[in-house]
Amino acid sequence: MFGCLVAGRLVQTDAQQVASDKFVFNLPDYENVNHVVVFMLGTVPFPAGMGGAVYFSFPDPTAGQVWQLLGFITNEKPSAIFKISGLKAGVGGEHPFGMMVPQGASVAQVGVSIETLDQLAQQTPASNATVSTVDSFTQFTQKMVESLYNFSSSYAVTQAQMNPNPSETFIPASSILRWYENFQRRMAQNPSFWKT
Repeated sequence: MFGCLVAGRLVQTDAQQVASDKFVFNLPDYENVNHVVVFMLGTVPFPAGMGGAVYFSFPDPTAGQVWQLLGFITNEKPSAIFKISGLKAGVGGEHPFGMMVPQGASVAQVGVSIETLDQLAQQTPASNATVSTVDSFTQFTQKMVESLYNFSSSYAVTQAQMNPNPSETFIPASSILRWYENFQRRMAQNPSFWKT
């Protein structure tokens, strides 16, 4: 019913069914994993009004098994990418997957719990488990433009505060703001506009 994928590894479709509505994947060598993809295989849909809450558990012999909600998948959203590299061990809560003990100290687990869509809508995933929908180049460009605007604005003076200096060129802050807004608009329309 479900699959789990880590970049550079084979797809896992061997989820261990620990209850009629709960499935667990073992994730060996999790320290070298940044993101995990959980998806439906397309062979069996969720029953009407149901979806799958996706959880992650670090191996932690001192704190017991702690599960963190990553997000969810549904028939309408049959796959999702989750960032696990920013999660912290020992943070989260218990979840009734049973006390599945992974084989080895560096084996984490990804669990899928079939729940009603109403229950899924009321749950809050770990904040740093969501993957940004904006690519890193776009994020970098937006941060760079914001930095330029903030930096140049820190030197802003009114006309009354200006000291005449024939060798200095002054640029109105409004023109930088106009450029910033225009650049943001163009990036939103086409992040690759600068290539043409």
